[in-house]
Amino acid sequence: MAAPMELSCWGGDWGLPSLHPESLTVMAYAKFSGAPLTVNTINNSWRAPKGDLPLLVSEDIVISQPAKILNFLRKQRYNADYDLSAKQGADTLAYIALLEEKLLPALLHTFWIEAENYCSVTKPWFASRIAFPMSLYVPGKMSREALNRILLTKGGPPLYSLTEVEAQIYRDAKECLNLLSKRLGTSQFFFGDTPTTLDAFVFGFLAPIYKVCFPRVQLQEHLKQLPNLCRFCDDILTCYFRLTVSGHSPAGQDTADANLQKLTQLVNKESNLIEKMDDNLRKSPQHPPRKLTTLKLAAGGEETSPMSRLSP
Repeated sequence: MAAPMELSCWGGDWGLPSLHPESLTVMAYAKFSGAPLTVNTINNSWRAPKGDLPLLVSEDIVISQPAKILNFLRKQRYNADYDLSAKQGADTLAYIALLEEKLLPALLHTFWIEAENYCSVTKPWFASRIAFPMSLYVPGKMSREALNRILLTKGGPPLYSLTEVEAQIYRDAKECLNLLSKRLGTSQFFFGDTPTTLDAFVFGFLAPIYKVCFPRVQLQEHLKQLPNLCRFCDDILTCYFRLTVSGHSPAGQDTADANLQKLTQLVNKESNLIEKMDDNLRKSPQHPPRKLTTLKLAAGGEETSPMSRLSP
């Protein structure tokens, strides 16, 4: 019997299971792969053993950072990328790198640097979920870390002033959204009808931009002009988190989604069983091996993603 796994993460609002991009990414991947995680909303990273959220604990193993958590889940045979080809695996890494380079700075700026957004939404929301007196310190610390990260990656020549940096990061973010929209097209997910690691990362980045009600919404306005990306977020919330676009659980949806979750887990278990049977057949002289062309691991499927931190 597999060891129980518990995920600690920031809580949610505005119809999202979490406002934290990293937490959303891991939560979505767990849903896609059928990983049986127990989610604990602790709303205070200072209570986490490593000071980071999200945090996965399984027996004596403690893991932070989405890339490492997803890699651990794949090793436990909860692999959302099981059917991807080598090229699709390479595309996944490329698009995740694109998200980090082009979209992440604007996401950080929208939440933590834009003065009106920070003062009226981000700071009070996080402060209300952190125990006093840390509520007086943690939001400011997260804001400073966001600014340092933006300036570290975008503040070099020829962009020296903060105004120039802001203009460039939003241009890059809008370009990234356009590329994602073109890549998704009319498909339900980025590689067809089944969600993968790339869908989890894109959802983690886009959903907070799409759903949180900010007074300054230039990036949100651009996203809402790309209806396929909005539909992508709404579909994941509805199908995997039992939420409608308004953030409420629809009547009868709980049962349907519970069945969907069980079916996803069953498919993963059957895929793993078939893989083991195939290995045994290869070793048996009296039974010829069975070729399973649809169950090949994508190249690099066990490797850690190049993502480091998605947010402070």
